[in-house]
This record gives sequence, C-alpha cells and structure tokens, in this order.
Amino acid sequence: MANPTLAPEVERFYAEVIDEGARLSKSADGRLELLRTQELLRRFLPAPPARVLDVGGGTGVHARWLVADGYEVELVDPVLRHVEQAAQVCDASLGDARKLAAADATYDVVQLLGPLYHLPSADDRRAALAEARRVVKPGGLVAAAAINRYASLFEHVTYAHLHAPRLQESIATILRTAVHDGRRGFTLAYFHRAEELAEELRACGLSDVQVYGIEGPAWSILKAVEQQSGVSPSDALFDSVLTAARMAEPYPELLAASSHLLAIGRAPTPGD
Repeated sequence: MANPTLAPEVERFYAEVIDEGARLSKSADGRLELLRTQELLRRFLPAPPARVLDVGGGTGVHARWLVADGYEVELVDPVLRHVEQAAQVCDASLGDARKLAAADATYDVVQLLGPLYHLPSADDRRAALAEARRVVKPGGLVAAAAINRYASLFEHVTYAHLHAPRLQESIATILRTAVHDGRRGFTLAYFHRAEELAEELRACGLSDVQVYGIEGPAWSILKAVEQQSGVSPSDALFDSVLTAARMAEPYPELLAASSHLLAIGRAPTPGD
C-alpha cells in the first residue's frame, strides 16, 4: 500500500520527536497502561492461535506480548519508522486505519490501540471503526483505545504548572473542543468521553460494547511522584494504584478519571 495520508504534525511527532517503543516501559504510568491493557484484553481474547490485526500498532509493543502468548499477529501502522521496528516482532506493513488492505472477515481480533487518538474528524473515526468491523470475523473482537477527555487536566497538575495562564488556556480548549491542535507539546489529538467512545463502536455495528478505564482514577499520583521527586514510585504505591484501577471498574462515574479508555465490542454473527 502507498504511504497513508497522515497529518504532518503526527508524522513528525512519531518519526522524529518521541520514541513510541519506549513510552510504555520508561515511566510508571506507562507501565501501568501496558499492564492494564494486557489484563483487560486477556479477559476477552479468544484462545491462541487466533489471528490478530494490530491497527496502528506502533513499534509492536502490544504485538510482542500477543506473539509471546501464541497469537498470530499482523501489524499495520502509518509511520515507516514504526513499521521497521515492528517488523522485528511480527509481520508489519504500512497501512491506514481508515482503509485497510485486508479482506472482509479475515481476523478473529482487530485492535485499534492508537488510531482514534489522532483522528479529530468524526468521519475519520467512523471510517476506522467501520474498517475494523469489516475485516473482523462474525463474532470476532474489536478493541479500541482512546485518550480520556480529562486526561490533560490531571496530567498537567503533576507537572506543577497548571497555574500558568498559557497552560490553562490550552487545557480549557481541550476540555471544550476535545481537540489538541498539536502546536505545542503533544501532537494533534482527539480526547474522548467514555459514553462517546461506546456510541462510536455501536454505530459501526458492534454489540456488547463495554468501556474500561485503563489506568484507573489514581494514575496521576504515580506521575506526580515521578515528576516531582525524579525517582520511580515505590512498588507499594504502584500496586495500590493498580488495585484502585481494578476496584474502580464497576463504577462508570470513575471512567472520567482514567488517562486512557479501552472499549471492547463484538461483531454480530449471522443469527444475531
């Protein structure tokens, strides 16, 4: 497939600014995100060796543990740097979440653990989810991650600079519009509310949709300790924050406090 159309600021961010391969291993909140994503997905994944399409799979962070678990994983990503790194883990190729090369009903699982972050257009998000729905088998699993609408508010408190007028204006814009324009700091991004994410999955024909807070309501404590002290949080604090994420699951009102959301849905079967 030809190089997919990607917003230039997103391309530059992942190709030149950030090492996405290290994001989920270097920081405490990143490790929490990876661990929780693993444990949530493992509740729903079919038994290996099922076929998994990792759409927007980056450098293969999630593909690596899925392959280790025995799954047959293929990865597509719009960033050449990511594809080159992911090729060391699984079959990887350039691709666009909005127009997948795969045939209909090909995969047991399709996961989008990044594409929705950088599609501020509702039409583009619908297209990405519709493509996931198209290529997953009847009864198959679709998992989609999103950045929580309020994540930037919690995050910038940890840096102890939310009192600065420029930051207040930037965060207020995200809260009001759900979009970060990518001019400073993070790149072009869309921030979901939990109920909005669930509705987007249902609108593309998925059923039994459930939304989980990945890091839970206390993740920013880990980040604050790391940012303010310069040292990693203790194992006891990490375990407490992890426990809080698990205990919060039955309470949808706590979804708004998580940094990322994970939505799980299933493609209908012919008898549905």
